[in-house]
Amino acid sequence: MFSQRTAWNLTPNALTRALEAHRRAGGELLDLTASNPTQAGLQYDQPAILEALADPAALVYHPEPGGWLHAREAVAQYYGELAAVSAAGEAPPAADSILLTVSTSEAYSFVFRLLCNPGDAVLAPAPSYPLFEFLAGLQDVQLAPYALFYDRGWSIDFDSLEQALTPRTRAIILVHPNNPTGSYISGREAERLNHLCRRHDLALVVDEVFLDCSLDGPHFSFAWNREALTFTLSGVSKISGLPQMKLAWIAASGPEALLRPALGRLEIIADTYLSLNAPVQHAAPVLLAQRHAIRGQLDRRIRANLAELDRQLAAQSLCSRLEVEGGWYVVLRTSAARPDEELAVALLQQRSVLVQPGYFYDFGEDGYIVLSLITPEPQFAEGVRRLLEFVGGS
Repeated sequence: MFSQRTAWNLTPNALTRALEAHRRAGGELLDLTASNPTQAGLQYDQPAILEALADPAALVYHPEPGGWLHAREAVAQYYGELAAVSAAGEAPPAADSILLTVSTSEAYSFVFRLLCNPGDAVLAPAPSYPLFEFLAGLQDVQLAPYALFYDRGWSIDFDSLEQALTPRTRAIILVHPNNPTGSYISGREAERLNHLCRRHDLALVVDEVFLDCSLDGPHFSFAWNREALTFTLSGVSKISGLPQMKLAWIAASGPEALLRPALGRLEIIADTYLSLNAPVQHAAPVLLAQRHAIRGQLDRRIRANLAELDRQLAAQSLCSRLEVEGGWYVVLRTSAARPDEELAVALLQQRSVLVQPGYFYDFGEDGYIVLSLITPEPQFAEGVRRLLEFVGGS
């Protein structure tokens, strides 16, 4: 009765089962996997947000496939400010090359529909966020991994990427910075990627939801990439810490001969769904403006947690952390003589600490766990203490 594309294995994994049992028992839980900023103790400008959502103009239905102009102009202004701060020397995208969506997941589905026939392929980095497999599968698209390698920092394994190319490859997914490695695409890598795209007639699909969350200063955005057809995805979920507002976008750029027909086709795809609601579009400038206060709070917390982690790591030798440039997460390398999932389950059951095993993110071997740096500071410090104590005794 059901489609093959939904033939997933729905059996909960061992860590999920252990977490459900832990919660039923009502025990203490130090959650080092936090990804929801609205439950991380941040301070929001509630009056401004609620007032913006109460605009009476939102009661009038005025469909625009790409989103209302003033909302797209607010996104264009965001990129203009980003270009000025990063000294990129490039013109940011115009409002008419931006298309609003309810989420980056919907943005991915629009781009996959635009670029791929059933059975075509897109390349995605490994390690990286596990959502891509589901998004591609639901669009009847094949997902092929290419490797990132670590040598005092993360880089694209271009040999792996080129070996993954086939005549049915349509696009390369980039995550800038990557989740969970926190690594940005370098300027040299971007040049090489553009060359590959031109040579093989490929598009770039670039996830920049964590772009603003940098530990070493502003980074360039692919939103002003003109060398290859590029779809840059982002939204207020991470930029402004407002995942519940469901406002995201696609910023399209590239050679004019490809860009205009791409935008025309995307508009028809968006017109078919018309999913973005009026109150959020009216509130878009205010929601985007929230990023300034939220980013400051997140930056302070991430740096404080990273400093605390380094302080505790310096007192032992069984765990180390990998270099991180941005984003909300940090990867630890452990010497524990057990698989990552087994370690995570035992840590939860015996020390009430929840972490993510590396295999969730397609790390190619055991020995990695992922922590969230937006965890409230006292909880993070205690959770790390228990984690390192446990690894030291295991």
